[in-house]
Amino acid sequence: MRISLLSLGLIATLVTFALPSWAFEVEEHRRFGGEEPRTLKILSTTDTDLLAPLIDSYLQRNPGVAIDYTSVSSAELMTAVMLEGQRFDLALSSAMDLQIKLANDGYSRAHQSGAVELVPVWGTWRNHVFAFSQEPASIVISPAAFAGLAIPRSRQELISLLRTHPDRFRGRIGTYDIRASGLGYLFATQDARTSESYWRLMEIMGRLRIKLFCCSGDMIESVARGDIAIAYNVLGSYARARQDLSTRIEIIEPEDYTNMMLRTAVILQTAKHPKLAGTFVDHLLRAAWDGPVQPEYPFHRYPIIVSAQNAPFRPIQMGPGLLVFLDHLKRKRFLAEWQSAVQQH
Repeated sequence: MRISLLSLGLIATLVTFALPSWAFEVEEHRRFGGEEPRTLKILSTTDTDLLAPLIDSYLQRNPGVAIDYTSVSSAELMTAVMLEGQRFDLALSSAMDLQIKLANDGYSRAHQSGAVELVPVWGTWRNHVFAFSQEPASIVISPAAFAGLAIPRSRQELISLLRTHPDRFRGRIGTYDIRASGLGYLFATQDARTSESYWRLMEIMGRLRIKLFCCSGDMIESVARGDIAIAYNVLGSYARARQDLSTRIEIIEPEDYTNMMLRTAVILQTAKHPKLAGTFVDHLLRAAWDGPVQPEYPFHRYPIIVSAQNAPFRPIQMGPGLLVFLDHLKRKRFLAEWQSAVQQH
């Protein structure tokens, strides 16, 4: 009997460990189209409402197809694909470094796109990662909080302003918590690579008790309510989309440099319909780069920049260079330095 009980206990233990102890967290799930014979499964960090018009226009051109759309954070997207092995056809993400990692680590499929000739050379990587937007890391401010002050148009001007008026802005500055936000981490590491002013700015904001946020939407709302006066490295496309808040927020694209995130699409190895996924990628690319802007395209069109290094708008370059700060030790060191700067109280 003792052996039987021990065996049963061992079986129970094995079963427990065989079951995944994680489950990726979904922000929103929506189905577009009816019970069509083919369903394209998309895992995305893009807010559903923002992309819905483009999805609808795709379905109009592709009868017999439905789209199953799951909205998640960039970290949850990686959990679903790399840790849980969830089956999706496409991954759409604002975290370019994580998309490059998916491709580099063998989680993506190549796609010979007929629309790729429309895309600038810095907007694709090895026929695996495809950019369908340019979106700035912006500063969003409350105009009311700046009454009587000049609006800062560069990081140096912002630094000078905060040093001169610390009491006005103490506890009223926000940015991403880059420990939790993939996009926030991407923006921070690109800032640090581009200019030493980033660390000076973080130290000043830290002394003024900066508030940390999960996402751009929360920062924009907080500025509009007057809870904070400045939100740094906000996703400019989300701020532009909030026309209802236009009288309460102002968007600044810094004149010294403005990093441009490229929202990207990757066809996953687990795709049940890889060719169909390719047609959706092509749809995104044509909307982003071809001809006049269509009403269903939700992002602002910026000029295609040939020399990103010398331009105020600087598309973040796709490639293995983005993997540098994903290295465990480098990430740990960067986060430690960042935390020391922003949490001084």
